[in-house]
Amino acid sequence: MRFVDTNVLLYAISGDLTERGKAARANEILAAGDIGLSVQVLQEFYVQATRASRSDAITHDQAAGLVEAWCRFPVQVTNVEVMRAALATRARFGISYWDAAILEAGRALGCSVVLSEDLADATDYDGIRVEDPFRPAS
Repeated sequence: MRFVDTNVLLYAISGDLTERGKAARANEILAAGDIGLSVQVLQEFYVQATRASRSDAITHDQAAGLVEAWCRFPVQVTNVEVMRAALATRARFGISYWDAAILEAGRALGCSVVLSEDLADATDYDGIRVEDPFRPAS
């Protein structure tokens, strides 16, 4: 199972023509079905997708409907154990708490890969490897 960061969900709904390739890739990832999410990722998606300054913002009802639909995937809650692990990961690797919380939510779900363009591609964080799903193939 692969853990999906917020940017994958946002690209999946993008109406920006310059992001057409990323939107297609994001929807391929979601269709594969072998993914996990966290409450944090779903919250971040909702906030960013409905942001008034977003050129292709969606409505509350649309965003809430998508969040509900994505709850069909395993969703990790942010509990005390995940928070403590994120604090330790933040300190060890010098990354933001929020990025560390993504990694630790993925770990708690048993994921070995986090799909994100926000974390350093191909970096291993104690057994959780980051892959940028939007990186051009070499």
